Amino acid sequence: MDVPASPQVFLFEDFCFDRYRGDLFRRAADGAFTAVAISSRGLAILRVLIERAGEVVTKDEIITAVWRGMVVDDSNLTVQISALRRALQHGPPNVRCIQTVPGRGYRFAAPVTSAATRTPIAPARKANADWAAPGAPVAAPRLSIVVLPFTNLSNDPDQQYFADGMTDDLTTDLSQITHMFVIARNTALIYRNKPIAAKQIGRELGVRYILEGSVQRLGSRVRVNAQLIEAESDAHIWAERFDGDTSDLFALQNEISTRIAVALNQELTATEAARRTERPDVLDYILRARAAYGKPISRERNVEGIRLLELALALDPHSAEAQCMLAGALAGHVLNGLSEAREADLDRAKRLSEQALAASFRSPMANIAKAHLLRAQRRYSEAISEYETVLAYNRNYVYAYFAMGKCKFYTGSIEETLPLVERAIRLSPRDPELGIWYKQIGHVHLLQSQPDEAVVWLQKARNHTPEHPTIRGDLASAYALNGDTERAAAQLAKARRLSPDDRYSSVARLKKVRNFELLTPQICALSEATYYAGLRKAGLPEA
Repeated sequence: MDVPASPQVFLFEDFCFDRYRGDLFRRAADGAFTAVAISSRGLAILRVLIERAGEVVTKDEIITAVWRGMVVDDSNLTVQISALRRALQHGPPNVRCIQTVPGRGYRFAAPVTSAATRTPIAPARKANADWAAPGAPVAAPRLSIVVLPFTNLSNDPDQQYFADGMTDDLTTDLSQITHMFVIARNTALIYRNKPIAAKQIGRELGVRYILEGSVQRLGSRVRVNAQLIEAESDAHIWAERFDGDTSDLFALQNEISTRIAVALNQELTATEAARRTERPDVLDYILRARAAYGKPISRERNVEGIRLLELALALDPHSAEAQCMLAGALAGHVLNGLSEAREADLDRAKRLSEQALAASFRSPMANIAKAHLLRAQRRYSEAISEYETVLAYNRNYVYAYFAMGKCKFYTGSIEETLPLVERAIRLSPRDPELGIWYKQIGHVHLLQSQPDEAVVWLQKARNHTPEHPTIRGDLASAYALNGDTERAAAQLAKARRLSPDDRYSSVARLKKVRNFELLTPQICALSEATYYAGLRKAGLPEA
């Protein structure tokens, strides 16, 4: 394989580590890189050590990052470190990439270089060296950030643990975003309580963005403020305030850090996509596609996103990320009822998904693409399993909560639908998919014979995403069941104009397109008594 110029790829000795794919490669005698057989735990440990190259990483820090809440004996870590050292053995037998620091932990001692910039991530340090302040400036990857220690504004100094917890969670959460380069927490701690200009921090750490914030607790309430700063210009490009109750501090900390990470993902993607270049590379097109999908759903949005991903794949036909995103985009085009070539889109999505999984089977992006495809194929139980895998990789992938709720609905577990969709809305209250999430809540109320409540949610969905045909169709049914046949007829007419096919020509045709016969008997009965009954009242003919 060739080494991709990606900020997710790190070079050291004669090895190449792909953080995004979670794979390790060794340079052979002919100069080509071949995969190194190593366990998933070993790769996870290697990622932790490389991301903090030159620093001492304690055993507890490694176990917390790799085993995630499991009770693990130190001997498990020792076994994995030994196996990792054997896999990395290269050159003189007394030279080790991974050094043991007695009584403290482990240090990755080999020089590590970013494949994107060919600049050092962190210089190798002597075995007894302590961490020193950053030295010469390094080039900043496009999506690069440091989370500065959050400030405790409370009168109680004991509340510092909550502020530190926010810093730790955000550092972890942001590192899970594709292409995001995040400075390690221990490095960021150097800047605690130091009034240093953002531009200087950006130069010293080689990052484009700085996240800073504060935590203030008053009685049973906690307020968290966060600001995103562009280091070079020292400009504030995003700020948000979060309030919560302290009855469950751990849950509150998790929720706030997730909401910040989700918001920053959207903000940084849009900012970086706006940086135009004369000769876009694969990452440019991918970022532009991600920014395109940051807009409310419409046929135009989907077509533009697919076009940009096709351009990325044309530049690099083997890009697993472009394959994953395009597979998901094509499946999403079908799921949103906007595809004019359903079977062709699904066939292409299937091929791309299989290629991506074969090349990057540990990637949550490959799993999300497969999940979207399974859902578009109406294999809902299988899709649920894939979405659960995605969330096990990255709890911040909020769309998976909605998608699981949708799948639960179609498998007959309606009572599990609303909590999942509501969680997605709570974690990403400004999400571009919000209209579809509102629509799902409205549809559940519709089938539960609550047309008044359904109208409220479906109107919110229409206002957020006015160009979506199925939102208009649901609203037509809800209006009709409420006795407002004039508005129902208007919404049905709009649904027909927006739809890429003739599904709204008759009840029979709509049932065929929606594969009515494949739904559970419970959903069929509820749909017949409410949704289709409303559409008939709105003027949709039977055949």
